[in-house]
Amino acid sequence: MPDTTLPNSWDARAKQNSFFGFTDLPSINERGTVILTHGEGPYVVDTEGRRYLDGNSGLWNMIAGFDHPALIKAAQDQYARFPGYHAFFGRMSDQAVMLSEKLVEVSPFADGKVFYTNSGSEANDTMVKMLWFLHAAEGRPNARKIITRGNAYHGVTAVSASMTGKPYNSVFGLPLPGFLRLTCPHYWREGREGESAADFLARLVAELEEMIAREGADTIAGFFAEPVQGAGGVIPPVDGYFDAILPVLRKHGIPVIADEVITGFGRTGSVWGCESYGFLPDAIISSKALTAGFFPMGAVILGPELSDRLQRATDAIEEFPHGFTASGHPVGCAIALASIDLVLNGGLMENVQRLIPRFEAGMAKLADQDHIGEWRGRGLMGALEAVRDKATKKPFEGHLSVSERIANTCTDHGLICRPLGQSIVLCPPFIMTDAQMDEMFDKLSAALAQVFAEVA
Repeated sequence: MPDTTLPNSWDARAKQNSFFGFTDLPSINERGTVILTHGEGPYVVDTEGRRYLDGNSGLWNMIAGFDHPALIKAAQDQYARFPGYHAFFGRMSDQAVMLSEKLVEVSPFADGKVFYTNSGSEANDTMVKMLWFLHAAEGRPNARKIITRGNAYHGVTAVSASMTGKPYNSVFGLPLPGFLRLTCPHYWREGREGESAADFLARLVAELEEMIAREGADTIAGFFAEPVQGAGGVIPPVDGYFDAILPVLRKHGIPVIADEVITGFGRTGSVWGCESYGFLPDAIISSKALTAGFFPMGAVILGPELSDRLQRATDAIEEFPHGFTASGHPVGCAIALASIDLVLNGGLMENVQRLIPRFEAGMAKLADQDHIGEWRGRGLMGALEAVRDKATKKPFEGHLSVSERIANTCTDHGLICRPLGQSIVLCPPFIMTDAQMDEMFDKLSAALAQVFAEVA
């Protein structure tokens, strides 16, 4: 490791003037930061010349690796042609028009409209404002409550953080009033003693029905769900979940929003996570793989019913008073068009589907260890849950920071993976080869053995 005590080291410079978010501060105080200079395929390289296989695709988003020539060319060509503009006042770039057409075309909707943001957080925030605006315009101003689930992650703005079912948001005095939380649909952890998966599912459905009856359907603006909960620890829902809860929501006229920031564009083995689970939402939230991480962009993709209703509400006041300076940025749109083409026509989707069995086999093999309680996932995203006792599902003591230790040890072995709670998460780039997949699992296996020998 580099000498981080030098006053002019990269580590010292980073600590002097950078404020860290979502970072385990004891780790960087002890180990120092990792300052990266460039990427090579699925690898990143730091200032010391060390290469790391990034088993998390950056932050779920770098699906084509870190130097894909087609995405670089799309960015360079667009910067040379038209480097920036907004989407206000009836003016937008040709790239934004073409991307909207493409997103509706590849969506599960027969028709619809697209609104651009700069991130998934902003897209979720925007969707909530759209629902509030729509319901008020239709004579239901009290329909403002938003339903999400425990362990959900929908973003970091004040509204999207209020939707996020993680306890750390309490330090900000969140959630805001009117944000309702259902039980996380994770049977392995949330199921009660002696409760079957079917009984657990029935309890979740009853909980939803009771919440709607208690709160009043006319006060609920919408239901937001990730097809697979990503930052909650890669949590697929209990079998039959969406088939069971959607009829309840439909019966009460509550819009269903699929947050596909992580699952969209191939991560689950289908273009959309909702397709993997066989349900049709009213709108989709997209980001991350939308531009393969090469540009910050998010999108609200509205299905035909919400599009029509929002259009009528907007026509009544002659504008939708919301937007961002960089919404529909022409460079971002050009990159998104290239990214979508790579996924659908450039072999990335086929490679994901080819790799899924190998990925699942690697995860299952690691889950045989005494201190892995379960492996879970869908498609090319998975998590290993570390436990003190496999039979009782007892977690390791919090002060041991087991998942953080595993992730740090992986870094020492040249692999980047992500600790989430007591889990280690993998979501590799779509360009991975068989050899790189084997390298990822070999390095993680070595790290697990080392850490479990220390803490067991």
